[in-house]
Amino acid sequence: MNHSELVSKINTQKNCLCVGLDTDIEKLPLHLRSEIENIIVFNKQIIDATLPHCVAYKINTAFYESLGWRGWQILEETFKYIPNTHLKIADAKRADIGNTSQQYAKAFFDVMQADAVTVSPYMGLDCLEPFFAYKNKFTIVLGLTSNEGSNDFENLNTDNGKLYEEVIQKTAAKYGAEQAMFVVGATKAIQMKEIRQLIPNHFLLVPGVGAQGGSLAETIANGRNADTGLLINASRSIIYAGSGEDFAIKAAEEAENVAAEMKLLL
Repeated sequence: MNHSELVSKINTQKNCLCVGLDTDIEKLPLHLRSEIENIIVFNKQIIDATLPHCVAYKINTAFYESLGWRGWQILEETFKYIPNTHLKIADAKRADIGNTSQQYAKAFFDVMQADAVTVSPYMGLDCLEPFFAYKNKFTIVLGLTSNEGSNDFENLNTDNGKLYEEVIQKTAAKYGAEQAMFVVGATKAIQMKEIRQLIPNHFLLVPGVGAQGGSLAETIANGRNADTGLLINASRSIIYAGSGEDFAIKAAEEAENVAAEMKLLL
């Protein structure tokens, strides 16, 4: 799914919900917790239930990598199960020297068939080039994250402002809105408004709504642009909305509620 297709999808569905498949085996309903294999059972039911209510899925790869080779298989199975009608994001936060980044990009764009991958910019723009070499894919650069530790580095003062502002401006100057997105946490509502002024056309991937306490209304008010320009992620609040055998029904209900609120706000 490319930029124009994503904009069209959001306009058609009138929401910008991204469901995060951060599937932790220890948080699965009790009847599914006994076997690693049940993660794919859980994921498929969550996808089936939430598909009408979202435009994208974000898969945090750490929850799968920690399970070894079978976790990687489940990761690949999950990506393949998501239909091409929805944006598929690999939340992997990769980046390294050029030849290593090439392999990361190949893993997620070619093997997993993801539409987008999150990357860390702190080794420099040359480490991001292998991801941006995929012209019909999105590379999602960490901008201003929602965790408290963002103050340690991202908020450091530089000669030209905050470090995160330099990261965003330099990346956006080199890579346009057709390819680049930026992660901006929903708990950074005031800064999000300023970031939108810096990059009026790029999409923002926004975690932190739901379990982390970010405001959906503030996120949309401060972060939207003419194309909506937002993918607002909710993970735990949706996929763990229910803990019984009706978990998929509860997930669908929560996703539908968030999507309905988005429709009113957009």
